[in-house]
Amino acid sequence: MEHQPRKRFGQNFLHDPSVIQRIHTAIGAKPGDRLVEIGPGQGAITQGLLTATGALDVVELDRDLIEPLRARLGPLGDLRIHNVDALKFSLRDLAGETGRVRVIGNLPYNISTPLLFHFLDQSDCILDLHLMLQKEVVDRIVADPGDKIYGRLSVMVQTTCSASSLFRIGPGAFTPAPKVDSAFLRLRPLRPRPHPIEDPALHARIVAAAFGQRRKTLRNSLSTLIDAATFEAADIDPTLRAEKLDVASFARLANVACNSLSKT
Repeated sequence: MEHQPRKRFGQNFLHDPSVIQRIHTAIGAKPGDRLVEIGPGQGAITQGLLTATGALDVVELDRDLIEPLRARLGPLGDLRIHNVDALKFSLRDLAGETGRVRVIGNLPYNISTPLLFHFLDQSDCILDLHLMLQKEVVDRIVADPGDKIYGRLSVMVQTTCSASSLFRIGPGAFTPAPKVDSAFLRLRPLRPRPHPIEDPALHARIVAAAFGQRRKTLRNSLSTLIDAATFEAADIDPTLRAEKLDVASFARLANVACNSLSKT
């Protein structure tokens, strides 16, 4: 019996050959690449990746998909299937001490943001990421300061990675068809990072608080975290709203705040 997509896993299986080809072209997989596919589903992208590289790790939570994948694609190469929740999966275990992996995935909409942050926490072992996400999420990730959709996700991702929206994918490319458009996103971790963060946890708190009340000025939204002297030392106008601050400014504000706290 054909596997029916499961809503609880957020499954929307890609089937459009032209979209699949565009994805393979964008990834440009080659022998020697350490590829990790998150949520291979029925193997629409998996087949081409495994054929190109000869070896592939895939992370699939739905046990009913594993044996069909193994039976159909196993003869094409070394297919290593990890039956585990991607939110609990360590990419570092695959990368080793000095290696880096390339991540590919059609991420379930319901957990796409937590998965993104899980990957960003492991960016030291990632060469690049190619991800299918809800277009609205991709638009937010690549947004520029001043845009209405520029926000916490934009700052947090762009602090760590360069981000490019490669192309739109319509609902008809999937089964079942989602109610929204998707987009194909490329992320490349920045090395070295142009805006190093001294205290990532404090930086994350500041960004979250600033956009948590985005209609307020920074002076008001960050009143419990940043005082007037810190704004002045960081050369940040406290009467601005969060959407006006670029990635570099948030990094500078967080680092000045970190240094101020260390002196108290």
